[in-house]
Amino acid sequence: ILLYLLAAVLGVVVCRSLRLPPALGYLAVGVLVGPNALSLAQRSESRAIAYLAEFGVVFLMFVIGLDFSLPKLRSMQRLVFGLGAGQVLLTLAGAAIGNLMLITAFSLLGRAWELSWQGAVALGAAMAMSSTAIVAKMMAERLELESEHGRNVMGVLLFQDLAVVPLLVLIPSLAQGG
Repeated sequence: ILLYLLAAVLGVVVCRSLRLPPALGYLAVGVLVGPNALSLAQRSESRAIAYLAEFGVVFLMFVIGLDFSLPKLRSMQRLVFGLGAGQVLLTLAGAAIGNLMLITAFSLLGRAWELSWQGAVALGAAMAMSSTAIVAKMMAERLELESEHGRNVMGVLLFQDLAVVPLLVLIPSLAQGG
């Protein structure tokens, strides 16, 4: 655990010296130290590492939650359901239209494009999501949450968080067969 904490501190120091957000340092250290890159964390320790990672996510969400209040969220209602819904729907539509364009282009070349419309919807749903925790933390560090673009971004992020549940229900129902 001390090795992981030391690596996290060093990652933040490097990112701060490069004028990058500290969250990027935490992500880079997690990828490098984890069981897949440098393998400093052995697979036998994966359960303990998973608990440590979940603990970090809980703290991150707690810190983000301190910045929001219910009246503030109510005041952002138009941004959340207008701009946020627009972003998610446009991304889903863009993925579906892009899939149709690829099907047409490949058929003109005499080949088959093997992504079904269900796969395109699932891909569009994945592309429509972003990490509220990371983006909100970065914007808070830059003191941009109260700016106009900060409110717009938070509106989109909050709708994405709400859209995750219906999308998680929708995607398995699109599956064909097993």
